[in-house]
Amino acid sequence: MQTSDSKPGWAERPEVGQRIRYVLYVICGLLVLAELVVHRHTVMPLERIPAFYAIYGFISLVGVVLVAKLLRRGVSRPENYYSKDENDAS
Repeated sequence: MQTSDSKPGWAERPEVGQRIRYVLYVICGLLVLAELVVHRHTVMPLERIPAFYAIYGFISLVGVVLVAKLLRRGVSRPENYYSKDENDAS
């Protein structure tokens, strides 16, 4: 917890977050370039598609989010689920 007179930590400064973002952009760019240069030993024909793993990962992520939304409907309870009911005799 931060008090009003203390300085923010190094991770809370906006310029640090921007630098981290730039480093991640550079790493992603290098990985894309490496995929174009490095020969991969593929097993399935689909793996030969450029950026196959990125596309597969994105589609998997979207699928997990959609399944989670469906599960939420089945397992969610009302906000007052654990509160004592007025009509409850116990």
